[in-house]
Amino acid sequence: MNQVGMVGRLTKDPVLRHLSGNRVQTHFSVAINRNYKNSRGEVDADFILCTVWGRLAEHIVKYCGKGSLIGVNGRIQSRSFLNEASKKVFITEVVVEDVRFYQLKPRDSDGAIVPPKPPDEQEGLKDFVLPEEIQLPVV
Repeated sequence: MNQVGMVGRLTKDPVLRHLSGNRVQTHFSVAINRNYKNSRGEVDADFILCTVWGRLAEHIVKYCGKGSLIGVNGRIQSRSFLNEASKKVFITEVVVEDVRFYQLKPRDSDGAIVPPKPPDEQEGLKDFVLPEEIQLPVV
């Protein structure tokens, strides 16, 4: 089974790429805090590369900006390519198949539309707390 789920924040505004055959794609990194502190008493984070295709990519680019809190489900994929120096580079990434928007931040570039938060659905999130006491509104 190859399945992964994670919740984290986008590290920059995603950009939509138009490819041949009317295909669209975006990629971004998600920062995820670890649930323990290092030897200096600080919380470390992991930065996970994600790739999204099609209509889901369009929605992420439209609604999410740097700092948006999202949940993604997908599968892990490894690939390789030759860089400019003709050296083989290996990449492991999450190919996103489903996304949940928890806390959206407008894009720096064009101010994406942020849908309103339904207040009655936030009751179920009282027990769910992320590091740094971030409350998750449902969007």
